[in-house]
Amino acid sequence: MNQNHSVHKILLNLAMILLGNTIYALAVTMFILPGGLITGGTTGLALFFFHQFGLPVTAFVSVFNVVMFLLGLWVLGKKFALTTLVSTFFYPLVLGIFQQIPALAQFTHDRMLCAVYAGLMIGFAIGIVIRAGASTGGMDIPPLVLNKKLGLSVSVTMYAFDFTILLLQILFSDREQILYGILLVLIYTLVLDKVLLLGQSRTQVKIVSEKYEQIAQQIMRQLDRGTTLLHAQTGYCRQQIPMILSVVSNRELPRLTRLVTEIDPDAFLVISPVKEVRGRGFSLNKVYR
Repeated sequence: MNQNHSVHKILLNLAMILLGNTIYALAVTMFILPGGLITGGTTGLALFFFHQFGLPVTAFVSVFNVVMFLLGLWVLGKKFALTTLVSTFFYPLVLGIFQQIPALAQFTHDRMLCAVYAGLMIGFAIGIVIRAGASTGGMDIPPLVLNKKLGLSVSVTMYAFDFTILLLQILFSDREQILYGILLVLIYTLVLDKVLLLGQSRTQVKIVSEKYEQIAQQIMRQLDRGTTLLHAQTGYCRQQIPMILSVVSNRELPRLTRLVTEIDPDAFLVISPVKEVRGRGFSLNKVYR
């Protein structure tokens, strides 16, 4: 059973990596190249060499990804190399195939539409590849190498590389291209963050009530959610009352608030969103005793 589950998970992750790289290649073919947009990462570097030296985008991406893959294998080890192997060789392949289909480059030449849709697609593509536990390769690798060798922050060095690549493209870009390029990077960064947190955000609820025992029991029975009692003291009367802490899904929140108000209409609730929750009932299966 565990072996079948492991095989199923590997196949699912592989499908996500292939889908992510396919969507990325579609975004480049349908919107970035026809719209004359500039961007960061390997694609942005490829655009610089294409405009300055006439090197085909697909050829540059293929060679650069292989070089970065070998660098990652040498510095970061075999385990990292295996997670980027599919992206390193599949992305240039599918990009070359899509560029041979003229219809894909004829969707729109409106730069605003190109920037918006390319940003949405690239952010989603990178997000599902990362969620599959892999990397898109290319310019993702140098920041990881610098982090291991020099202890530099991955996010800071990644932004530095993207900014440098955007500056290089200023040599052949007009002011509008630069503005659309910045918009593109902002959009795919925001979408990437949303995709990485998709389905993981939860709601934290803190409840102060004299009927804390009854409320805690009903939360566990009716919502099947755990509760934690925290030591608390009211500020005005200095009364010692345990405060209930519970984490529920966004859909369960209305049920919880109704449950609490039915038991104690005077209960004090503090509700706040949390980005991610790990542990029993969320990232791990529930255990009933």
